[in-house]
Amino acid sequence: MPERSAEPSAETADVQAPVLVTPDALTECITAVLVRRGVPDADAALLADTLVTAELWGHASHGVLRLPWYAARLQSGAMTAVTHVEPVTDHGALVVLDGHDGIGQVVTQRAVDLGIERARRHGIAGIAVRSSGHFGTAAYFTRAAAEAGCVAILVTNSSPAMAPWGGRTKSIGTNPWSIAAPAGRHGVVVMDLANTAVARGKVYLAAQRGEPIPEGWAAAADGTPTTDPSTAIDGLIQPMAGAKGYVISFMMDVLAGVLTGSAFGDSVVGPYDPERRSGAGHLLIVIDVAATGDPAEFASRMEQLVDQTHAGELAAWADSILVPGELEDRSRAAKERDGIRLAPATWATLRELAEESGVPLPPTVTGRTGTTGTTTSTTDGPSHPTDQEVSP
Repeated sequence: MPERSAEPSAETADVQAPVLVTPDALTECITAVLVRRGVPDADAALLADTLVTAELWGHASHGVLRLPWYAARLQSGAMTAVTHVEPVTDHGALVVLDGHDGIGQVVTQRAVDLGIERARRHGIAGIAVRSSGHFGTAAYFTRAAAEAGCVAILVTNSSPAMAPWGGRTKSIGTNPWSIAAPAGRHGVVVMDLANTAVARGKVYLAAQRGEPIPEGWAAAADGTPTTDPSTAIDGLIQPMAGAKGYVISFMMDVLAGVLTGSAFGDSVVGPYDPERRSGAGHLLIVIDVAATGDPAEFASRMEQLVDQTHAGELAAWADSILVPGELEDRSRAAKERDGIRLAPATWATLRELAEESGVPLPPTVTGRTGTTGTTTSTTDGPSHPTDQEVSP
């Protein structure tokens, strides 16, 4: 574990370098900030855990960076502090839930709990969710189902980020999706990706850090390629794989928006907007592995698939072959040991929220320089072909 720092406290200093904190202390601080804004204790703890987990996985773009956005939405009433999830229709294996503009993470966790329960009863379950909100990383929820012995598929829609193929008007969301499955002694394999060249949160992260973005990520509003993140935020995020990314994103909106009875297309509002209700929809499919056969045999077959993949011949540029989710597992192990590095701007906004709430900041710690945020980097910097472009 990292040690408490004897240096001047970053809580009172003008921080110009990343700040290192422990996951538990960070979670406690965020939870308290949310409780002071009227969020029930359990829901606040869940939302805090999703943000800190994103940091642990190496997805700072979906971590503490987003707390001020959620706080602003809570303050305006665009997102309700007390989440009320109501069944609209219930056909046993298929349920439609209304999140009533509650906290997206809380709504989705309740969908996952219900999906697991119904999958165990019926073998498969479909949980459609309307009037929810942004839920962070989709993998947080599909992993939970996989750890419960299920295969899970989760689709969501998001606010417009890209133009349809051949167009120039921003009207299609990144509309990410995740698939997770238990993998025996390998734990869980999981993918979580947006259908754009990059998750939009990474563009916001680059803007916060004052860094350019790579070529090919985005374009200005007139379609001109750009490496300026501020221009990209006002412009267009490019689809992944050309027209294929657009087509996949369109169909994900059919599943998450149109089918569920939620908002879709350019009517979905992102977490960056402090005033307007989100209207985001989700579709969760959960399959109980035990309903398809012997879970032990499934685990053995998954282990064989992972082992075969790991044993493949390396390309000249590679030092290892990884399976989906493995980078996140490595990052989490390192950051649980060494601490989480928060960018100066992220720390500043957390400090501001903590001061407004009368909540103490997490104490800063010292750790081994370069361990966290470099060798364990995942999606917030190109480092490996299995990097996943998580959620919007």
